[in-house]
Amino acid sequence: MKNLVTSHATAEGRKILHRYATWHLLRRPRRRSRGKETTYYQLQVARQHLRAGVYLLDWLEGQNLTLATCRQADLERWMTSEDARLRQEAGNFVRWALAQQIARDLSFPAERWNGPSQPMDDEARWDTARRLLHDDTLKPEDRLAGLLLLLYAQWPAAISRLTVDHIEETYGTVRIHLGAVPVELPALVAELALQQVAARRSHAVLGRTDSPWLFPGGQPGRPISAWAMGERLRKLGIRLAQARSTALFQLATELPAAVLARTLGIDITVAVKWQRAAAGDWAAYAAEISRQKKDS
Repeated sequence: MKNLVTSHATAEGRKILHRYATWHLLRRPRRRSRGKETTYYQLQVARQHLRAGVYLLDWLEGQNLTLATCRQADLERWMTSEDARLRQEAGNFVRWALAQQIARDLSFPAERWNGPSQPMDDEARWDTARRLLHDDTLKPEDRLAGLLLLLYAQWPAAISRLTVDHIEETYGTVRIHLGAVPVELPALVAELALQQVAARRSHAVLGRTDSPWLFPGGQPGRPISAWAMGERLRKLGIRLAQARSTALFQLATELPAAVLARTLGIDITVAVKWQRAAAGDWAAYAAEISRQKKDS
């Protein structure tokens, strides 16, 4: 494993990889084995995870980025690139970096899921969306955050970085800026968005907080963390990776890749990947839905 650590070009990268290998990859199996010798299989798994970290850091360096400057759009660009290797193993490295505060505002799905496998995926998404639209027993801010994921495929990292200025109201029309082009919100979602903006601004006027964030965190002046936002959404029964992928799959069948990228704030290469996937799978997907409707 030492050779993998020293193979990275930058001193900062080698320092990060050394910490990852020593205090996470090797320490965890030793703790689980309760003093027994680490097995060959455990070492192989650790090497795979370390190698994934090396691949990701090498790619970031080639893009003039670091873990600290990498944003969600950059991470997704790597995840969908032809050069990406050991994608799922890299997720362990990214989540560790987030926990260590080496990286920030990133989301990496803990489960492997590449798109809807059956029509029920989309039906479950809409069932959950309807519950969030109408269930007044839930917190309005949680309902709004959940709908931004379910309807507009926004990762918790992107949701947590929204400010009150991302919401605009003009002549009764409410829009949200997720990308370069604002998206008009339907009435019930618009109502939740305006309610959240009003709550944040009233707090600022009363002097309780001067935070501009739509979803403020526990620390003054800071937004809620991507991890905390993800936990709140999971408590609503939302499976983050599956719900977002289902939303992207559906949206990719309805919108050109360029529009998808500009409205949702995702990288154009990611949008193109999803549109290609949808074009290849949609015929079978729609046929299955049609067959089920005929059988029912």
